[in-house]
Amino acid sequence: MKKKAVFLDRDGNINRDVGYPGSYDLIEIYPYSFDAVRRLNLAGLLAVIVTNQSGVGRGLIEESRLRDIHARMQEAFRLQEAHFDGIYYCPHHVASQNPAYDRDCRCRKPRPGMGLQAAADLGIDTSASYMVGDKVEDIQFGLNLGARPILVLTGYGRESLPKLEALGIEPAHVALNLLDAVHWILKEENRE
Repeated sequence: MKKKAVFLDRDGNINRDVGYPGSYDLIEIYPYSFDAVRRLNLAGLLAVIVTNQSGVGRGLIEESRLRDIHARMQEAFRLQEAHFDGIYYCPHHVASQNPAYDRDCRCRKPRPGMGLQAAADLGIDTSASYMVGDKVEDIQFGLNLGARPILVLTGYGRESLPKLEALGIEPAHVALNLLDAVHWILKEENRE
């Protein structure tokens, strides 16, 4: 039987968006994010990060440093008795000077590539899943994946809301932050 997942944007949702952090020391995880992810874990929903990280392709951060940031984030959550079931990122940028990253890829949100890869790897039913993020691209990604998109008002969320309205795109829910989004998801799933 396929699993349900909550796909999570990283910057502006799990942690403060500071641009292109080059090290874990620049990552400021919102304190409520630990509780939010723990609640997803306890409810049996997969917690999967999907994040555009064009800073790699732009030459602002090495991919090994990005992997280190993610490993240290996993450890920080583990110490709070929470975990991510997968972390997927898109390092590409169409104007990259590095041929390894210079491409118009399928994985950059709003395209669904990262979600489709996670679904294949983890046995996820995307149509029974959710996407939580703060940008227009996150909501479009959720729709392109067939998941229910939730806009959080942290990060760029307040700026994204009128843009979504102008595009005629309505999220399944608008939440104050990640923890508020998780409360809504668990009510929808009758797991709270």
